Amino acid sequence: MRSYRRVDGRRTRGDRRRREIVEATLRVVERDGVAGVSHRSVAAEAEIPPASITYHFAALDDLLVAALVHSAEESAARTRDLIESSRIKGSGPAGAVAEMLADALGPRRGRTMAQFELYLLAARRPALRPAARLWIDVLTSLGRQPDEVGFRAFLAALDGMLTQGLIDDEPPTAAELLPVVEHLLAPLR
Repeated sequence: MRSYRRVDGRRTRGDRRRREIVEATLRVVERDGVAGVSHRSVAAEAEIPPASITYHFAALDDLLVAALVHSAEESAARTRDLIESSRIKGSGPAGAVAEMLADALGPRRGRTMAQFELYLLAARRPALRPAARLWIDVLTSLGRQPDEVGFRAFLAALDGMLTQGLIDDEPPTAAELLPVVEHLLAPLR
């Protein structure tokens, strides 16, 4: 006899609505910055009633935490995919990292700005700090290194490269970033 797992349609719709709200929040941050985030602005972006936002996220910090966690998880998944793709292609990790940075500073520039703005907001809002640390934790878990201090320095350098790239008039290409990434990775080999 087969047993079927019962699907709760309300829960599925609720999870989908939460994702829509979080994505709308990130779009508001991309367009208007964190200062532009309110229950009303997110509701307008998601094209849903404001009451729906407050039903799923009572406090604005809850909404910002969810957006930061979603963004960190999305970036971590993209990073994992790039690293795995580079392994399959037989190319080194430096190329994958340079591609990731170029993508973050080029086609995904708006999302990267939103992530950094949320990331920096964690310095002022303790409720956001665990979500902000998620990105560092995920990257650290991807690259277990014998030289943990060196690897953390590498991650800090990546944050610096992203910050500098965001204020450049033209985003750097993967080819331009590759020598810098290779230099940063050299001590870790």
